[in-house]
Amino acid sequence: MPKLIVTNRDGETSEIEVEDGLTVMEAVRDNGFDELLALCGGCCSCATCHVYVDEAPAEIPAMSEDEDDLLESSDHRKETSRLSCQIALAPVLDGMKITIAPED
Repeated sequence: MPKLIVTNRDGETSEIEVEDGLTVMEAVRDNGFDELLALCGGCCSCATCHVYVDEAPAEIPAMSEDEDDLLESSDHRKETSRLSCQIALAPVLDGMKITIAPED
């Protein structure tokens, strides 16, 4: 099972183990990080699951045009911004580090 390292908005870091195939959004939500709203449930339509991917592995899926458009509306977008609902976890992403972005 891949590990995901999550830093919350207070700067506290936790390591969680997640099942293959879950998205980063599902893994974070299912492990008690309430600050990641994910209002659309993973449909790539709201941008409330915005995270920063630290040291993005080369195997991370490319950003879609829809994801890019949604992130354009964020006041907190950075070069490492992604919607966590669009990243499916797999063994090649083991140890990936993310930080939950500030709420817009």
